[in-house]
Amino acid sequence: MPHAATRPTACLALADGTLFYGHGFGAVGETVAELVFNTAMTGYQEIITDPSYAGQVVTFTFPHIGNTGVTPEDDETVAPAAAGMVVKWDPTEPSNWRATGDLRSWLAKIGRIGIGGIDTRRLTRAIRQQGAPHVALAHDPEGNFDIEALVARARGWKGLVGLDLAKDVTCPQSYSWDEKRWAWPEGYTKRTAPGPKVVAVDFGAKKNILRCLASTGCEVVVLPASASAEEVLAHNPDGVFLSNGPGDPAATGEYAVPMIKGVLAQDLPVFGICLGHQMLALALGAQTRKMNHGHHGANHPVKDLTTGKVEITSMNHGFTVDADTLPEGVVETHVSLFDGTNCGIAIKDRPVFSVQYHPEASPGPQDSYYLFERFAAEMNARRA
Repeated sequence: MPHAATRPTACLALADGTLFYGHGFGAVGETVAELVFNTAMTGYQEIITDPSYAGQVVTFTFPHIGNTGVTPEDDETVAPAAAGMVVKWDPTEPSNWRATGDLRSWLAKIGRIGIGGIDTRRLTRAIRQQGAPHVALAHDPEGNFDIEALVARARGWKGLVGLDLAKDVTCPQSYSWDEKRWAWPEGYTKRTAPGPKVVAVDFGAKKNILRCLASTGCEVVVLPASASAEEVLAHNPDGVFLSNGPGDPAATGEYAVPMIKGVLAQDLPVFGICLGHQMLALALGAQTRKMNHGHHGANHPVKDLTTGKVEITSMNHGFTVDADTLPEGVVETHVSLFDGTNCGIAIKDRPVFSVQYHPEASPGPQDSYYLFERFAAEMNARRA
């Protein structure tokens, strides 16, 4: 595919010294992060604004990124999340009736760097074989790069292990949420009927998760990641939701696990997703571990062990729950059909469950919405 310029204006430097040159777009500058790849064919705006991608540069394996433009309606959070993006072909002009802008201008506005013209197949193989590398990504319209400094920055970055990023992406204060999922032709509508009250603890919550809770009729109150069990329970909730988020669950668990244990002592329905799933496991006595390159994409098959059903799911995680460490009374409910890693747990005979994947992301497209409905049903049963 032809490019507007032949001189490289962006450079991706891996910690092992490997260099990739390409065409920069979006913001100008440098950033350092972990490099992951995502296999989704759509949803690049949702991915870049997903707080779970904080501290990561995302390589898109699908070549046509940018074709559908951007719209504020698709942002998953108010602040940008991912550190940058890598694509095979330079973004083209958008062709989408919902688009209000183009990818290049949007990335520049939110201060995120993009690099195009990269052999993403080669890069993806490197990530799979070597594990998610630490990288420095630079964009300079003049094409001037200090390669030694870039490689040194990549090598000097400490990585995500032991890093608590939830504190950086959580909401600064509590708020209420009543917006439901997007539907044709109305778009986004508001929840009006009374329903069970959910306290959602925000470790980096995506907007569409909150919309799914509201769409089941829930009254949603969102609290910051640092909320204590006393602060959660002070709202007299019918259930507690533990959100997705970035970083090392063990690091965030230093303050979140005591809160979760306090909530569990009250015998309330509890539902966790992604980081919330991992920290629920920690609170129950299990362990988590860093994965080689993680799971990132919208085509991950997951088997529900309780029904035998296979769901096509969206995933974004670099840590996983070690199923061999699950304590007595906690069962594994879902597994990845790619590598057998844990994707869900539940407490026997209690309305407490969680999943590793993102049921709100709709890749199936609605394979996993039943989890929100199950959570709402448990809360309604408690209120009856």
